[in-house]
Amino acid sequence: MLRQPAFAIGAGLLVFIFLIAIAAPWISPHDPYAQDLVNRTVPPVWDALGSWVHPLGTDPLGRDYLSRVLYGSRISLLIGFSVAVISGLIGCTMGMLAGYFGGKTDMLVTFLVTTRLSMPVILVALATVAMVGGSLWVVILVLGLLKWDRFAVVMRSATQQVRSLDYVAAAQSAGASTRRILFGEILPNVMPQLIVVATLEAASAILLEAALSFLGLGVQPPLPSWGLMIAEAKSYMFFSFWLIAIPGGALALLILAINLAGDGLHDFLAPQGKS
Repeated sequence: MLRQPAFAIGAGLLVFIFLIAIAAPWISPHDPYAQDLVNRTVPPVWDALGSWVHPLGTDPLGRDYLSRVLYGSRISLLIGFSVAVISGLIGCTMGMLAGYFGGKTDMLVTFLVTTRLSMPVILVALATVAMVGGSLWVVILVLGLLKWDRFAVVMRSATQQVRSLDYVAAAQSAGASTRRILFGEILPNVMPQLIVVATLEAASAILLEAALSFLGLGVQPPLPSWGLMIAEAKSYMFFSFWLIAIPGGALALLILAINLAGDGLHDFLAPQGKS
């Protein structure tokens, strides 16, 4: 796997960002929530007016930008992982039941997936968050309940392919229970496909959270969400461009890392599909 450039680069970047998120409380030079109105919009260290006291400068409220970017990685990773887990549990359960039992169960799940695909995620998320109120956990729950369709479709197809194989028939002949067959025989053999889907859904959830936060309906201040940081800096984009460029670059780097890792993982697990 490490000989594949896409996976090696993506996994390396992802591990680096993950380690930064874990170590944020120890490597952040300042409190990300501490305001210093005397030192507002201080430029980064590479600017003539910058200093190493605030290597990436400060925001319009005088908060250290490097510290907020480091803590923002924790929020993005938390959202990506949590949404992938919630939507994965829902989608995998529905897809596995539809693929294994077929018949009316398959028709019901197919109807639910079709209904879900008819509703744009971003519009439903905007309406729901606007009614309930924006917060970190509301965003996670809403996105987790909206992004299960791809898991269901992939799991249904994979289960239909696996359920007719010899080892499943052997387990049925030996008198294994339905639960034992589903979780002991089928699930472990379709897990590689689910891991690839989970990486794509995690990246999509992070982008959706950034979009919601940018519109003011996602993570609320003073949490250092990268999307919220971009929204707070949009009125300064012509005067202090780094306020948008730094969190935007961090967000793009994280999405690139997840997509490269997922693409490399797909090529490794399904080499017949490589271009």
